[in-house]
Amino acid sequence: MNNKYVTDMTKGNELALLIKFTIPMLLGNLFQQFYNLADSLIVGRYGGKYGLAAIGTVGSLNFLFFSLCLGMASGVGIMISQHFGAGKEELVKKTVGNAVVITIVVGLAMSLISVIFARGILVLLHVPDECMSEALIYMRVVCGGTFLVAGYNMISSILRALGDSRTPLIFLGVACGINIVLDLITVKGLGWGAGGAAVATIISQTVAMIGSIIMGVKTNAYLKLESRHKKIDPNIIIKATRLGIPLALQNALIAFSCVSLQRVVNGFGTDVLTAYTVCGKIEQLVQQPYGSLGTAVSTFAGQNIGAGKLDRVKSGCLKSVILVAAFSATMFAVMVIFGESVISIFTDQTRAIEIGAKGLRITGMFYFFLGLIYVFRGMLNGVGDAAFALINGVTEVVGRIGFATILVAIPAVGMWGCWYTNALTWAITGVACVLRYTFGNWRKTFQG
Repeated sequence: MNNKYVTDMTKGNELALLIKFTIPMLLGNLFQQFYNLADSLIVGRYGGKYGLAAIGTVGSLNFLFFSLCLGMASGVGIMISQHFGAGKEELVKKTVGNAVVITIVVGLAMSLISVIFARGILVLLHVPDECMSEALIYMRVVCGGTFLVAGYNMISSILRALGDSRTPLIFLGVACGINIVLDLITVKGLGWGAGGAAVATIISQTVAMIGSIIMGVKTNAYLKLESRHKKIDPNIIIKATRLGIPLALQNALIAFSCVSLQRVVNGFGTDVLTAYTVCGKIEQLVQQPYGSLGTAVSTFAGQNIGAGKLDRVKSGCLKSVILVAAFSATMFAVMVIFGESVISIFTDQTRAIEIGAKGLRITGMFYFFLGLIYVFRGMLNGVGDAAFALINGVTEVVGRIGFATILVAIPAVGMWGCWYTNALTWAITGVACVLRYTFGNWRKTFQG
């Protein structure tokens, strides 16, 4: 099937294909992160003393509730990329049709659970009293809209599995502009604080979802479905679940580890919480090239494993490591030289700026390991190595909980243990990914 919105990654130069696929997706991911940065910047300046801290304390929770939706979307994407690589057009379309059911069921379930149990969860996390009211509003709005964000990520996963990383970019760009305008109206103009930022984010993500669906159906032949493609197929749903649940659990475990560390951070007071929140926002930006490349590697691996081209899978993965090394060195230099300036963009609290700048330098030394995680995890996910997804998640949980427990208890380390915990967790997880690639039985995990 010829379609300019579809990219066949089973032919041609591996590195060129990966870079071509990564760039639009990177821009799209940067737009998406710009949502969060706009929230943080505007709320930090105009949302009151505790608005930014409230957003920070909910960030990991939002990802936790969204993790199941993300995992199922990734599972569907893996299936589609493998079917596409194998030339199975009918299976591609049937998988797309069944993805609608998966998205609705999982997305609505996560939205309801997050809204109902919001207050109890925030209490368990020891959220400071002064932040509680704004954190509760922010969580209920953002997490309650999980089903909307799930819809966008499902359509994006489908399009990217078919090699289209441009369509999601277009609508994220539009949504980004809407988000900034709504932030200024709700937070600065109406004085809604963190709650206003949450409303702006959900509306913007909804625009991105609707636009991507309409554009995808209009331009991509694989999304032009007939009635037979829309019938529920238990085999497809079971396989998507078998691939998606381990990925969802991986994401949930990672999110749980971040929530556990966030609980430790909360105990050090507002200055440390604000600094850690700002560092997290900055490092979300740093992670975007890694994440975009990792997704490109996943699609590349899925299509090529479907076509039976194992040598291309390995070659593309190893060439990606070179890109990771160059970017990691550059970002570490930026954090060493400009750490204070970067932090001061988001807050004018002197103590928070000092803490955050040192925190960026600590984690910056370990960016290469973070990049390795994305590349090798993307490759292993793409070939359908579901077992490793759980191993990866458990490694991050053990790392964050274990390192945090030990390091913050050492007087000479104290609050800096929060940053060292993330850094060392990246290191052990990155090594685990490389070992799985080198010695694992991933070649046998794909079932055509």
